[in-house]
Amino acid sequence: MPWIFLLLPWLELWTLIELGAATSALTALAYVFVTLVVGVALIRRQGEGMVARLREQAQGGLFNPKWLVDDLSLVGAGIMLMIPGLITDSLALIFLVAPLRRALGRMLGVKVVQTEQSARFTTTESEEQVTLEGEYRRLDDD
Repeated sequence: MPWIFLLLPWLELWTLIELGAATSALTALAYVFVTLVVGVALIRRQGEGMVARLREQAQGGLFNPKWLVDDLSLVGAGIMLMIPGLITDSLALIFLVAPLRRALGRMLGVKVVQTEQSARFTTTESEEQVTLEGEYRRLDDD
C-alpha cells in the first residue's frame, strides 16, 4: 500500500498532461486553479459549520458522531480537490455525494457506534475530580 503514495503523483501528473493534450494547457491550468479554489472554499465552509454544530451540541449536551464523520469526510474531499489531478478529484466527488460516501464507508468497514454514553455528555462544573489510588510494581525492574 505505501507504493500508492509514490505512484499517485506520477499518475496525477499524467492525467493532467493528457487533459492538457486533449484540450489545451490553459484549460488544464484553469481546471487546477478552479478545483483548488473549490477545495479551499469547501474546507472553510465545513470548518465553520462543524465548529458551530459542535458548539450547539455542547450546549445541548447531545453529540451525534455521524455528523462529525460527515463533516470530516467533506473536509477530506476539500483536501483532495486541492491536490492537482483528476484521480484525487474523482475520489473527492465520491466523498461529496452523501450516499456514495456512506456506501464507501460501509465497504471499508467504518462503523459509527453511538452508545448512550457517547451520545450524551455533561459540561457541568460542579463535578468533583476523581483520584485513583493504588500500588504498582514495575515489571521491567525484576
